[in-house]
Amino acid sequence: MKNNIDDILHKKHLRENSNMRESEIKTIVSKGEGLRVEFKECKTKLSKEVYETVSAFLNRFGGELLMGVKDNGDIVGVDENCVEKIKKEFITAVNNPQKISPSFYLSAEEVKVKSKTVIYVYVPESSQVHRCNGRIFDRNEDGDFDITDNTDLVTNLYIRKQATYSENRIYPFIKIKDLKASLIQRVRKLAIAQKPGHLWSELDDFEMLKSAQLYLKDYQSGKKGFTLAAVLLFGKDEVISSILPHFRTDAIVRKENLDRYDDRDDIRTNLIESYDRLMAFTEKHLPDKFYIENKQRINLRDHIFREVITNILIHREYTNAFPAKFVIEKDKVYTENSNKPHGHGLIDPSHFSPFPKNPVIAKIFKEIGRADELGSGIRTLFKYSKVYSGMLPQLIEEDIFKIVVPLTAQVTVQATVQATMQATMQADRIKQILYFCKESRTREEIQNHIGIQNRDYFRKEILNPLIIKKFIFLTIPDKPNSPKQKYYSAR
Repeated sequence: MKNNIDDILHKKHLRENSNMRESEIKTIVSKGEGLRVEFKECKTKLSKEVYETVSAFLNRFGGELLMGVKDNGDIVGVDENCVEKIKKEFITAVNNPQKISPSFYLSAEEVKVKSKTVIYVYVPESSQVHRCNGRIFDRNEDGDFDITDNTDLVTNLYIRKQATYSENRIYPFIKIKDLKASLIQRVRKLAIAQKPGHLWSELDDFEMLKSAQLYLKDYQSGKKGFTLAAVLLFGKDEVISSILPHFRTDAIVRKENLDRYDDRDDIRTNLIESYDRLMAFTEKHLPDKFYIENKQRINLRDHIFREVITNILIHREYTNAFPAKFVIEKDKVYTENSNKPHGHGLIDPSHFSPFPKNPVIAKIFKEIGRADELGSGIRTLFKYSKVYSGMLPQLIEEDIFKIVVPLTAQVTVQATVQATMQATMQADRIKQILYFCKESRTREEIQNHIGIQNRDYFRKEILNPLIIKKFIFLTIPDKPNSPKQKYYSAR
């Protein structure tokens, strides 16, 4: 009887999730193509323009690619007999450096919309400059354009990437002898274990690091060298401390001695070994719980804290002197790390756009099996935390990124208070916008008025929901992407 109920609930969850995804796709399609949205018909096969769009999204601000949709927004669907072939061909191509260089792992999701299959691909912004078939593509509101032969545009693109992502900062005087050869070899073995025949098996140490985008050229100075990411991943301890004297992760147990701590590990080593020490610290101080999934026992503790620890290591802003914290208390585990926010407040796992803070570091962790596809780790964390403690974790995106994993019911009160505060702040913000928009305002004017810096976050999480709910309206409704567009509230 219980199994029947579980099956019914599972099917209900799948239907609800499917309906939600269909609704999201319809919303995207209704707004039309733009800087971060592209439609491709691809009814029976992929077109070459698909890869140009992927490259342009990676190079600009990321975006959403929908296959099975015409340029005008008509949903024609991908032929059912061709869906698997198209998905496989797409995933193979974007992982092939002969097509997209450097290669970039992406996934393709099938979504049923009006009984037709649409293939949805989320493409995050990359910290690297990518080529498609040897050409460099950028993007504007009108689509993709080839900038390969425009030296100024190419140079500006490289400079913007290096300025935005501190992991790309180049240190021309760092030599390969300043990195741990044994650690490079260990990472190579881990990658080969994950994927037999891995490219790294055929490369020497320098070529392996270069292929991983850990050795770059600075297009402002013309200098070449190993990057901050290379130093953080493979650097000797003294080299890391010389470049980033503030670098450390503070692991603390505070259960009995609340003024100080019961145990502590002050971690100031490379990210690979930092991960090992944090996992060992977790195993020492937190219990595992017996859990069966698909007829196999899995380690709930390791599944949860693998995601937590990976998050604070690969999504940290390392140029900020704020030390990362991993704190175990009686009723919860919480982490804090410096962050360049791309949103504000609590993260909703069912409705968020994952953004890679250090894509190169994240890719190395993925290659060795310590990180999954971007975004899937959040879903894993929510799934197993509910089983582990009966409650959901909290992820709070601010200048200091925080994760709270409940261990006892005491945290429920804290979560309720936090959620209430968030809802109150959101209501106040909406009132502020509606009052400000009594006169027609541009997107930039509204954004500056409420103090939100990130344009993509403002559009997706604030502006678009207000438009959908008809709290505010467009002055040029027939051309939503018009540069002259303004917004006004109901008068």
